[in-house]
Amino acid sequence: MIGLVKAELQKLFTTRLWWIMLLVMLVLVGVNLGLFIGFAGVSQNGAPALPERDTVEWARMAWSAGADGNVFAMILGVVMMTAEYRYQTITGTFLTTPRRGRVIVAKLVGGLLVGLLFGLGALVFEAVVVIPTVLISGGEFSPAAWHIPQTGLGIIATFALYALFGIGLGTLVRNQVAGIVGAVVWSYVIERILVAIPALQPVGRWLPGGAAQSLLSIDVDTGLGRPELLPAWGGALVLAGYAVIFALVASATTVRRDIT
Repeated sequence: MIGLVKAELQKLFTTRLWWIMLLVMLVLVGVNLGLFIGFAGVSQNGAPALPERDTVEWARMAWSAGADGNVFAMILGVVMMTAEYRYQTITGTFLTTPRRGRVIVAKLVGGLLVGLLFGLGALVFEAVVVIPTVLISGGEFSPAAWHIPQTGLGIIATFALYALFGIGLGTLVRNQVAGIVGAVVWSYVIERILVAIPALQPVGRWLPGGAAQSLLSIDVDTGLGRPELLPAWGGALVLAGYAVIFALVASATTVRRDIT
């Protein structure tokens, strides 16, 4: 199994896609942090739109900016599966390892590792930006007050889960373009609508995005009302449940489907 996982990682890391996606993800996180920095303390209709940069509230909000990069982990998960069909390597893969379930488990483990790598990358980038910004602004660095352990674990868990989600989606769809478009639409349209609109939150908070947001310790009024999310422990259980579901879907679908 270790050899299969290494093979799956080698398939990905011998291409330029992974580091291009990592750079694009960091650019997105950087843009989000730039907006947090630029609009901190800016008044809007007589009230500040965001807290000042030297406050604990601002640090908590800025520290959660990395969560928006989870879509890139999902896209890589889609590619790890659909590339096999696009380039007609899936037949050779299954001939080399006839027990398809082992191949899918290896892809899932590889996806988890890639998700963890991207999540750690986002957290390191945030630390490089957020900590100096707060200190320069006159604030104090306080991991406990900023909820760094909880938020960091939430971001890493989200990235890992979304990588599994991508593999499951790629297994079902097979078509790489359709899988990537579906991943982007799900992350940036469907989930955000369901989590942001109060009337839809009873559904949205049970989705991966809503469950992940409950781990980030952020209480932000989007203008539509403050979101009603699950408690942190509930979000963790929901994420773990989705991870199991995605793994089972990926395994069952691939094992039973004709690859010709």
